[in-house]
Amino acid sequence: MSAVSGVLAFLLEIGVYAVAGWWGFTRRVPLVLRLLLASGLVILFALVWGLFGAPSAAHPLHGAARAALELCWFGAGTAAWAATKGRRAALWFAGAWLLSTALVLAFT
Repeated sequence: MSAVSGVLAFLLEIGVYAVAGWWGFTRRVPLVLRLLLASGLVILFALVWGLFGAPSAAHPLHGAARAALELCWFGAGTAAWAATKGRRAALWFAGAWLLSTALVLAFT
C-alpha cells in the first residue's frame, strides 16, 4: 500500500507543476509574457521542491517545516486548480492530497 501512496503523491506533485504552468499560460497578457510566466512558475516550483521537498532534496525539511511546505505547495496547486478549472477540480485535487497524506501517515 505504501507504493500506492508514493505513486499518488508523485502524481499530485506533477499535477502542481502542470496546473501552475497552465495557470500562467491562461493569464490575459501577450503570448510572450504568458510563456515566460508559465515556464517561470514551473521552474520556481521545481527549484523549491528540489531544494526542500524531494526525497533527495539538497536541504530536506522535516516535521512542522515539512508540513508547512506541503501545505503551501499543495495549497498553491489547489488555488491554481480553482482559478483555471473551477471549484470542483480544486476540491478533487485537495481531496486526493488529503488521501495521499493520510496514506503516507498510515504507512510510515
